[in-house]
Amino acid sequence: MSVYVTYTSDKSKIVALLLCIFGGFLGLHHFYVGKIFMGIIYLLTGGIFGIGWIIDIIRICLGSFKDNVGAPLRQ
Repeated sequence: MSVYVTYTSDKSKIVALLLCIFGGFLGLHHFYVGKIFMGIIYLLTGGIFGIGWIIDIIRICLGSFKDNVGAPLRQ
C-alpha cells in the first residue's frame, strides 16, 4: 500500500495576489509568505523596478509562487 502525501502552505493565494497587486512594489506579498529577505529587496528597489512585481503577479496566478519553505499557496 502506498501513501500519497501532499502539502500546501497555510498562506492564501488570494491574499498573496491582492498584496502583490496593491503593495507589490513594497514587497508585501513576500513578507506575507515569509520571504523576509526578498521583501526587503523589493522594498528597496520598488519591486525590482516594477518588472519583478509584474512577474510575481503572473507567478501567483499560475500557482508557481511558493512560500518560504517551498510549499505551494493554498486556494
